[in-house]
Amino acid sequence: MIGDFFVFLQVIRVSNILFWRNMINRELIRTKVVQLTYAYYQNGNNNMEMAEKELIFSLSKAYDLYNYLLALIVAITKEARRYLEVAQSKAQREGTEMPSQKFAYNRFALQLEENKMLNDFLETKKLNWDDEPEFLKKIYHQIIDSQIYQEYMASEEDDYATDREVWRKLYRTLIQESSDLDGLLEEQSLYWNDDKEVVDTFVLKTIKRFEEKNHSKQELLPEYSNEEDKDYARKLFRATILNADEYQHYMSEASQNWDFSRLAYMDIVIMQIAIAEMMTFPSIPITVTINEFVEMAKLYSTPRSGGYINGMLDAIARHLIKSGKLLKHMDEKMES
Repeated sequence: MIGDFFVFLQVIRVSNILFWRNMINRELIRTKVVQLTYAYYQNGNNNMEMAEKELIFSLSKAYDLYNYLLALIVAITKEARRYLEVAQSKAQREGTEMPSQKFAYNRFALQLEENKMLNDFLETKKLNWDDEPEFLKKIYHQIIDSQIYQEYMASEEDDYATDREVWRKLYRTLIQESSDLDGLLEEQSLYWNDDKEVVDTFVLKTIKRFEEKNHSKQELLPEYSNEEDKDYARKLFRATILNADEYQHYMSEASQNWDFSRLAYMDIVIMQIAIAEMMTFPSIPITVTINEFVEMAKLYSTPRSGGYINGMLDAIARHLIKSGKLLKHMDEKMES
């Protein structure tokens, strides 16, 4: 299956360039198109229709993971309430001081538990943490043993902002870095282990943007902001595959000052997709395309790939503009 190749690819680190407006944005789509295009050629079946379906499916799995990780916060909170009930029963029997309810009834976690968008999505997708009691128990104990938790419980601050902030810190330090969670996700989906680093960023942004006044109607990130982004994914992938020979010809023409034959295969794939974006989407500036795919090359390919691809794409863009094949302008920074 094409998806089998995803486990061999690095997770792209794009947290500093992600936007809030929707979960599946252009940066994530570009990443998936790079993965799918590479897998398409490596797989050898050359079934573009199947590969396109795989692309859309892999993007939807990233959104599933976003909701699943938000649901983990709820599941851990429910685990805390189970322990609290046991501790309260013991305190009643022994006549000792009742335990604090601060974490088990954390205001932010309760709001998330009641969130309409999250609950509707989880019900539709049949996603829950009910089958992972051992993991929930383990991560709950890791949380209560942490300094973040100890400081939170000892603090006299008792308001919504504090409750939200403790979960942001716990997620960033314990959930985001959990090797146990990584292993569990890998068992459940080939896609999720690759997607987690990007999705973690969205979860943290979601936590930060929750507001108490919104109650259960707090908006989560939509999967797509509009149909345009879904069409962008399909068009970019199709243009990359259908015009491969033409785009590789452009690479050969522009490689007079470079040894094109020594290019890493991933470099060719990345440049092919970058050219497809330049040629297919008039509204995307050339500088944006070049910068995005140069960053991908730095992470996906060889240490020298970023500089090489930057020069090549610059030369290709100039050639295409000069020949009238590309009706865009190079921005001043690129011209200098």
